[in-house]
Amino acid sequence: MSKNISNNDFSAITFGRKSVRHYDETYKISQEEMLEMIQEATTAPSSVNMQPWRFVVVESDEEKSKLKPLIRFNKLQNDTSSAMVLLFGDRKCYELGEEIYDQAVAEGKMPKEVRDEQLATIIPYYESFSESKMNDVIKIDTSLVAMQFMLVARAHGYETNPIGGFEEDQLAEAFGLDKERYVPVMIVSIGKEKEAGYESVRVSADKITTFK
Repeated sequence: MSKNISNNDFSAITFGRKSVRHYDETYKISQEEMLEMIQEATTAPSSVNMQPWRFVVVESDEEKSKLKPLIRFNKLQNDTSSAMVLLFGDRKCYELGEEIYDQAVAEGKMPKEVRDEQLATIIPYYESFSESKMNDVIKIDTSLVAMQFMLVARAHGYETNPIGGFEEDQLAEAFGLDKERYVPVMIVSIGKEKEAGYESVRVSADKITTFK
């Protein structure tokens, strides 16, 4: 039996279709709540659970000033948001593989022999990736956690805006990260809405879907 989802139900589980550009610049999100939202977001799936996402929360005026010349079209979000959350993919995410799988064993979610067998396969496999292949994997996984972060933020009462227009070759180094290791994927602005953004439209599902 199928279940019809009402518009109210749907809006409750999505971030909506508004593109918020102007936030309440006086509102600050505590670091404790930000960490809580990030923790909730990282329940998103990732390839073989390598969790390649890395977050840099830019919240101070000084650091926002550093970010401003590196973003192309979203100066107002940078100036007024509670924070700009930079999401990077870690090309050496597999270095945390043992810690991740050890935790799974410690919490009774995976037998030790399964951990040993999977790590023996997964780590060499990841180490063998070309730069292009690794970039594809970590960008997909980090995009999944970015979307989940936006949904979590809405559940906490905040608005967000995903931003892709930035200087990719400069972002990591500007915030103290090794640009050879950390690949910038997305920036998400977050805060309390001050001015409602424009609503956008979507192409109908039947135009973009094929059944076989």
